[in-house]
Amino acid sequence: MPKRKVVVTGASGTIAGVLLPALRERYDLCLLDARKTDQNGAEVAGVQVVDLLDKDRDRYRHHFAGADAVVHCAYFRQHGQGDDVYFSSELENLQLTYNVYQVAWEEGLRRLVAASTNHAADFYENYALDGKVPMVTPDMNASDNWYGWAKIPFEQIGQVYASGVTHGGRPLENVQIRIGGPRETDVDNAPLGDLRTMRRALAVYISQRDMAQLFIKSIETADIRDELGVPFQIFYGISDNPHAIWSIANARRVIGYDPQDNSEERFFASIQAHMAAAGVLD
Repeated sequence: MPKRKVVVTGASGTIAGVLLPALRERYDLCLLDARKTDQNGAEVAGVQVVDLLDKDRDRYRHHFAGADAVVHCAYFRQHGQGDDVYFSSELENLQLTYNVYQVAWEEGLRRLVAASTNHAADFYENYALDGKVPMVTPDMNASDNWYGWAKIPFEQIGQVYASGVTHGGRPLENVQIRIGGPRETDVDNAPLGDLRTMRRALAVYISQRDMAQLFIKSIETADIRDELGVPFQIFYGISDNPHAIWSIANARRVIGYDPQDNSEERFFASIQAHMAAAGVLD
């Protein structure tokens, strides 16, 4: 049986770099990015250079032709500081995202799985860490920074396409994954004895194999319809972390996400060192 074709945007980026080993084994990949090298300057095999900010979609639609799904990791970042730079950068990123959705819809693809971020609900994070609000759920949207703010309309672009209302009744199925911390270094990089920073690192952790499982099941699960029958879901991308402040209950229910790792076990020795430094161990 032939492998399904999956387009990966932002294929030279950090998130795609975590996913590519598992995706390469499973799918016939079409890798797209504005550059061929990763953040360390190493060339990523198979990447084709494409400007997805170009509104002339005919320049790159052939890459999407015949594909089953898109894993959308592309992100436009404008260098500089200040509100004007951050805001204009995020507007460009929304245009890029629209271009990807629209060409995917025009080419008749079944589903798009997007790399969103936990920052879409940043507003609630400190309250959750302080125990002032219960666990943050995927239906909570509010941020206190431009990056997180822009991920809310980023996700809602997917809602528009999944509804099919403005697209002749033909939906482009959509999963938004609010990725946590796909790094093995966050707990150790927290200031020694800073238990709040440590707890945040434990809460956001997602292992490479758990993230691959989450994306693969988001691509392949046949029915992702919500309670209204719309094929649209938002999942938090974290492992099975005892210190979690974000809920993965709907990912478990809808696509059978079954994370194999948890941060308390993975970083046990580092946790002990932090607690000893903070004076909370005998």
